[in-house]
Amino acid sequence: MNMIDRHLVPDDQEVITPGEAVAGMILHGGGFAQRPLSLTPQCFANKPLDLLFREGIEAEMFNRFKLGRTLDEVYTYGCDLLFEELARAICAHAGLDLRFNHLDTTSSALTGESVPDRDEHAIRLTHGYSKDHRPDLKQAVVELLVSQDGGVPLVRKSWDGNTSDTQVFQERAEAWRCAFQDTPTPRYLVADAKLYCEDQAAHLAQLGFITRMPATLKVGSQVISQALQQDTWEPVDDDTRYQPLALGHDGMAQRWLVVSSRAARARAEATLNNATQREYAAITQQLFHLQAQRFCAPEAAQEALPALAKRGPYHRVESAHLTPYKRYAGKGRPPPRTPLQAIEWQIQAQVHADDETLEQDKPAQACDVLGTHIAASELSHAAVIVAYKGQAQVDGGFRFLKDPLFFVSSLFVKKPNRIEGLLMVMTLAFLVYSVTQRRLRKQ
Repeated sequence: MNMIDRHLVPDDQEVITPGEAVAGMILHGGGFAQRPLSLTPQCFANKPLDLLFREGIEAEMFNRFKLGRTLDEVYTYGCDLLFEELARAICAHAGLDLRFNHLDTTSSALTGESVPDRDEHAIRLTHGYSKDHRPDLKQAVVELLVSQDGGVPLVRKSWDGNTSDTQVFQERAEAWRCAFQDTPTPRYLVADAKLYCEDQAAHLAQLGFITRMPATLKVGSQVISQALQQDTWEPVDDDTRYQPLALGHDGMAQRWLVVSSRAARARAEATLNNATQREYAAITQQLFHLQAQRFCAPEAAQEALPALAKRGPYHRVESAHLTPYKRYAGKGRPPPRTPLQAIEWQIQAQVHADDETLEQDKPAQACDVLGTHIAASELSHAAVIVAYKGQAQVDGGFRFLKDPLFFVSSLFVKKPNRIEGLLMVMTLAFLVYSVTQRRLRKQ
């Protein structure tokens, strides 16, 4: 609280300081009170506020007007700046290992109508790719950078609702390069495949990065095929194995690791099974319509079949037989001497699963390619893999922030600047939680 009050200087007429208001929101949201933030006074009605804060503090002082004004002050000072200053001080006091830092984004869906903000620097609440699976709602994108040691958030930022991960990662990588290029202790940036792109290669070459290479790279598929053919796997543990490869790509020397694990193989099998079921349903439906058509010649019917077979790599469409249908000139049942006008043909086919192709693709689907340009003498192959596995730390942070019991219904606030301030307070609550959890685990 004192640290916040040093940045957000309280007014002499304020009953509670901005630091106490922020601490109240953290206690309310992190305490899983299952009440909206506007009902903070009810949450504190039976709490010992003289022990939590100081003497003279009453529950009615944490009303929605005071909390709203505090969020305005947080936004005016700078949500990202305030959080970074607080996180830096807390991490230094806790003695965190900051070598590996994990970056990712998520979306926060917003309920209700937002009020347009006159501030041109406020985030724009709009529709975009929803990681909450709520494309019908407007949203804001939240960027989070956490340490591998304890999953403690170090940096956060709010973005417009339609901002892409590529844009976020590129700007963070550039800021990271400028901030930590000459530090005596190495700082490594770990992120998923959106971090790596051809336009960003020149900047990535100047910082220590670990990322999963995009599946769209043709050379990535070639590297996986080569690893499967060589079959010279080295173990990391009982469940994970890898093959290293040194190569030059996008103008810099890199080290790629083809990684396969038991969990990845299970995911690949489930993914391929789902894809096979969807493919079978689509081909069966298209084949139903194709069998209902009548062609003027057997050759035309046979030519339509290969085009359908190409739409599914895991199924084969085989022709059973052709059925001729005679068409006469008149309507109704033709008399014996009615001249034959044409013969039309219907094709009957069957769909079979291509088990051989499916089994061939499973090993490749179970492999990921990790890329880095950090020298092996500085960071071993196994250490690179362990570092990337720590990406689950940031996913755990997002799960915490999106827990239905955490800050329940808090994003009903309407002003974009207050939403941005509230997202910062929510991340600050996660900071307190993660540091406390790390301390307990160290004991």
